[in-house]
Amino acid sequence: MWLSTLLVIAVAALRASAEVVQNGTMCVVTPLSAASGASAKRQFGQQAQDDTPQILDAFKRCGTDGSIVFQEGTYHIRQIMDVTNLRNCDIHILGKWVWSADNLQYWISHTLPVTYAGLHTAWRLGGTNITLRGHGKALFDGNGQVWIDENKNGSNRQGRPISLTIWHATNVLVDGITWRQSQFWHTFVAYSQNVTMTNLDMNTTSHSQYSAVNTDGFDSWNSKDVYLRNWTVTCGDDCISVKGNSTNIDVKNVTCHESGCACIGSVGSNAGQPDFVDDVVFDTMECHHSSNAAWLKTYPGQGHIRNVTFRNFVVDDVNQPIYITPCTYSGNGCDGSRLAISDVTWSNITGTSRYNVAAAMHCSSAAPCRNLHFEGVDIKPRAGGTAKVLCSNIQNQADMGLTCTGTCPGNWPQQLNGNR
Repeated sequence: MWLSTLLVIAVAALRASAEVVQNGTMCVVTPLSAASGASAKRQFGQQAQDDTPQILDAFKRCGTDGSIVFQEGTYHIRQIMDVTNLRNCDIHILGKWVWSADNLQYWISHTLPVTYAGLHTAWRLGGTNITLRGHGKALFDGNGQVWIDENKNGSNRQGRPISLTIWHATNVLVDGITWRQSQFWHTFVAYSQNVTMTNLDMNTTSHSQYSAVNTDGFDSWNSKDVYLRNWTVTCGDDCISVKGNSTNIDVKNVTCHESGCACIGSVGSNAGQPDFVDDVVFDTMECHHSSNAAWLKTYPGQGHIRNVTFRNFVVDDVNQPIYITPCTYSGNGCDGSRLAISDVTWSNITGTSRYNVAAAMHCSSAAPCRNLHFEGVDIKPRAGGTAKVLCSNIQNQADMGLTCTGTCPGNWPQQLNGNR
């Protein structure tokens, strides 16, 4: 029904040659690129167009008990967007949103903090009862190649913005949006509850000598009751990553390319405060030509990871499909970590590993892994032969359902490079 209403208002908006037209609690936004005639030329001259002001104006006018329609066309976004007080708001995006790349210093100095690891975002979206629908038409273009080249294979670059952050939000639906060349992480859910994200398509791929480092598809932190369905992701790091203080995260039907695929972590780096992850399910995942598949990575901190299931995975040419480390990145302090890992299940994990290691699991000797369970694990090296399963400090190793063929060193690399 909203579409027929949209058509009437959209025609009125075009006739009025306005950027935002409000009719009651509905706002219809027309991109400046669609403005016609001498008025547009007088307004812009040779300056770059910036649609951010009218986007924010629409949120201000219709963000409470209202709806906002962004019509087809290209929207140029040159400023941060902090929209955190929405209530009962339906957002419909039918056009292409392009984040500017000719003003990197603006973004680096103005992006919005998200607390976690000193990172920042270009857009914080928060409030209660929010729907953000792309209807299969919305395209978010972050001009990511410029950020990749500026970052020069670095990791967390302060000021490099996450594309979309769901921030202090409750009851949120995000559906039908495509991302291309994200600036940094595609999506981040923080301090939020009951978030559903469906039918999303993401691809950030470098076309230069530098890699698309840390262009995660999804990360959660300090959030609960998050549901992901029907995603396709190509990115330069973790496809789906569940970070500290996340509870009841349910992921199903996700295809990941060139990534870390399904990950718990990093966890345990929260400045001495315990980190926990509880009740996570990854179900029906495909991991293609990726670094990892179904894995857990922690720092040597405090807290726990408990009740995690990796189920129905197809892995194709994956560096190391099953992996546990208590000392990610550093290889130091591995056996001093007291962050306990327990009740983790890998069920129906099949496919090929890039090298001759199917699983490498080093748990901390100070907090051995408990109640690990494996069933239906069938991973074969791509080049043939028998895959190794390397295990250290697993309490129920004898009856966990997977036969270990050797021990896993504490300083085992996160990225393998060759057979072992």
